[in-house]
Amino acid sequence: MDRHPVPSEPVPLGVWPCAQRTAQHQRAGRYDPASTEHPGKMLPDLARRIVENYSDPGDLVVDPMCGIGTTLVEGAAVGRRCVGVELEERWAAVARSNLDRVLEPENRSLADVHVGDARRLPGLLPDIAGSVDLVATSPPYACDAGTIDKAAWLAGRRLCEKATLNYSTRRANLGHARGEAYVAQMREVYEACFDVLRPDGLLVTVTKNTRRGGRLFDLAGGTVRLAHQVGFRYLQHVVALLAGVRDGGLVARPSFWQVTQLRAAHDRGWPVHLVAHEDVLVFAKPQVTRG
Repeated sequence: MDRHPVPSEPVPLGVWPCAQRTAQHQRAGRYDPASTEHPGKMLPDLARRIVENYSDPGDLVVDPMCGIGTTLVEGAAVGRRCVGVELEERWAAVARSNLDRVLEPENRSLADVHVGDARRLPGLLPDIAGSVDLVATSPPYACDAGTIDKAAWLAGRRLCEKATLNYSTRRANLGHARGEAYVAQMREVYEACFDVLRPDGLLVTVTKNTRRGGRLFDLAGGTVRLAHQVGFRYLQHVVALLAGVRDGGLVARPSFWQVTQLRAAHDRGWPVHLVAHEDVLVFAKPQVTRG
């Protein structure tokens, strides 16, 4: 990420326990089983909490990188009008299936999914551009993400098949972007989010810091800088726990991928620890927009 300074004013910090139930339990019996194939799913409890905290019933919520539609499902379930945009038709189809499976008919009518590029939001959604109350999304984390095949790995093959990496085999998918290319493309996404929001509308992103070669990649800090450059005002930072809270302590629930990568890092002598939270970053579009 670039080195432009971020605003110096402190922002409120919060902590949310979003994993009192496992991710699998949160989706079980509700979401389409095909959802498990997506490598970057938002926790349903986290998505619902974002929508309930930062919008009101009847508000218009957009997820420009909606994946399997978690934000749409949880938002429409609590009475928000929800629109999702997804680049890959495969995941858009799963999102529609999840909307059909989870929502009652009166809530299902509140949500819709479009196939398209998040960087082109105003053109994709011309009827609502400039009137959106909340944009809530989780962008790619600029690192490899794939569908875990534990049996294959134990048999000496790849942990993730190449065809499952980064949401799509298409290099145009933002999941493949790294370094400056990632920064440039995410700036376009946030500019598009800015343009579809109403004045005082909110952008909420869910990010997680990762490591490359044992070094921290500060995605949260970089996201704050990008949003500030685009014109957003930084309002709040929430630590969304991926661990359960039990008897005053944290119960970690690492994935097989996380455990495997952590062991590999320790074998290389890297003093890294399990990441047990995601960063929920809240921004507002000012009344006076950028010139």
